[in-house]
Amino acid sequence: MATTAGSTAANSTGQRAPRLSEDWWALSIGLFVVVLACVLFWSGGSLRWLAVLPPRWTHPGQVAADLVANWARYGAQFLFWLAAFSVVLSALGQRVRAFAPAFAFLYVAAYLIFVIGQWDGATRYNLEPPLVALLLGLVIANVGHLPRWLDAEFRGEFYVKTGIVLLGATLPFSLLLLAGPIAVLQASIVSVVTFGVIYLVAIKLGLDRRFAATLGVGGAVCGVSAAIAVAGAVGGRKEHTAVTITLVVLWAIIMIFVLPLAARAMHLPTGVAGAWIGTSEFADAAGIAAAQAYGGYAGRIPGIAGTADQALQAFTLMKVVGRDMWIGIWAVGLAVVATTRWERSPGVAPDPREVWRRFPKFIIGFFLASGIITIATASYSLADYNRVAVAGLVGPIKDLRTWAFIFCFFSIGLTTRFRDLAAAGRKPFAAFTAGVGVNLSLGFVLSIYVFGAYWATLGQ
Repeated sequence: MATTAGSTAANSTGQRAPRLSEDWWALSIGLFVVVLACVLFWSGGSLRWLAVLPPRWTHPGQVAADLVANWARYGAQFLFWLAAFSVVLSALGQRVRAFAPAFAFLYVAAYLIFVIGQWDGATRYNLEPPLVALLLGLVIANVGHLPRWLDAEFRGEFYVKTGIVLLGATLPFSLLLLAGPIAVLQASIVSVVTFGVIYLVAIKLGLDRRFAATLGVGGAVCGVSAAIAVAGAVGGRKEHTAVTITLVVLWAIIMIFVLPLAARAMHLPTGVAGAWIGTSEFADAAGIAAAQAYGGYAGRIPGIAGTADQALQAFTLMKVVGRDMWIGIWAVGLAVVATTRWERSPGVAPDPREVWRRFPKFIIGFFLASGIITIATASYSLADYNRVAVAGLVGPIKDLRTWAFIFCFFSIGLTTRFRDLAAAGRKPFAAFTAGVGVNLSLGFVLSIYVFGAYWATLGQ
């Protein structure tokens, strides 16, 4: 089991010394990557060499050529991840010898998943690598069987914690200002209202408050990452996280197809459709796929105004910038509520130390990474940020974050059994689906009627 913040290890004097928790180690790895990327960027270099990923391809020969040309980069990246995670496991008192061969399997599987996600056919069917990882893991776990020695690498929560810290680096505070008050306002309305609806419906159906909170944030923010962060903050059980992740993925896949088709039927401008997708989708990878699909209609389908870039830009402002930023806010707020209200005994004052113990420390890394990139890119305009900073600084961090998320999603899929999820019954599905209805209707009204003029002219 993962070591908690209160874990100890014997030191040279025979006393028991505090051992850093998994959260702090995830924070350390993420910030190391961010600081290294900044140092290289400021010195005229880039982390791009280490952040290698398979190319977009049509013929298998292109993948083979890339592997021949970049095998040293893939090898270095594998050794980097292996070294980083092995140091953590060793510090947590776990067996590195068992982890190394298991992680080698995970990395090779992640590479193959990335290759599948980069295929042109997968792009047409909106199969982004993280979604492919989760779906493939679910199929293997529920149809096939893997040897027990591979259990050592199934550390989905640790991988996603590292990915969340890296996510902060791709969301600098300055980007919120560049996004504009309308994008931030719409994202905030959606996040608060969706959480409230899912939480209240779940409570009315008799679900535990911790489960209700995990479901609510999973639908209100960024799906898998938010579910894991908040479940830890409120003391939720593992099955709460598993059910929430399954519902997020189910509806995210459905929305990949429903949203572009519905927007096309109404001939929405690409910027407006992108904002609606950003309001209504539940996962970044799925939303990007849907926004790119709709952006491809521009210039090909009569009556659809705008450009392909507007769809993706509007989605990014709404989901990746606006809603995803709420992951830290919900984690902090709900950690306080859970420890001071839900678990408080009558006549006993809340213990601030319990709030700190429960608080997911890697969220600190999320904000620190965002602050570091904010300082590093403070002098850039939006155009220069996209042209210079994204290419040389933020882009490589984002690619490494995608690797971490693939490790996470594949591990989660491999450890999720449908028969275990069925035991949760229909109530979680009903509560989450209520949030789906809110996202769709509220996003439709805000994106088309309230702020439609803004989204239709985005970037003009």
